[in-house]
Amino acid sequence: MAAFDAEADLSGDLAFRLMSNTPVTLFWRTSILDRTIGWLRDHGYQVIHLDASGWTTEEAMHRDMATVLGFPGYYGHNLDALNDCMRDVVSQEYGWTPEAAGLVLVLTGYDTFATHCPRSAQIVLDTMARHSRRASLIGRRLMCLVQSNDPQIRFQPVGAVPALWNDAEWADANRRPD
Repeated sequence: MAAFDAEADLSGDLAFRLMSNTPVTLFWRTSILDRTIGWLRDHGYQVIHLDASGWTTEEAMHRDMATVLGFPGYYGHNLDALNDCMRDVVSQEYGWTPEAAGLVLVLTGYDTFATHCPRSAQIVLDTMARHSRRASLIGRRLMCLVQSNDPQIRFQPVGAVPALWNDAEWADANRRPD
């Protein structure tokens, strides 16, 4: 079962465009992120928002991630446990309503976490990318939208592909204050 219908006209499908290159897409302007989230919600996606601007420790990330995704009480609050629980999220054991067209994790202010915990921030994005690929193998859609207040933020490739800027902010010139 494919995550998208190969026979459908996908040219106007924003989710397809977002996931075509990478399951982790970067945003600088919140107005573009808000429009994207609105489109996804209007098309049946479950959107889970996490404010990463207060994540100055890995523990803070684990606390918030566990809360919003409904991780079980035995969650280990470490990166290996996050990987394990995301496998369960993909299986829709928790954190993901089966009726949804897909699951969208929105991480805002991610530059704060990336500044304080760069290795963990990279691993979290890599984990989301790997589980997005796993979800697509069973016909599900999982994507991660990452908003940064630093328009020059860069990450190493995630899930063996780079984290890319959205279409409207692809060029560096489009990520400068007006």
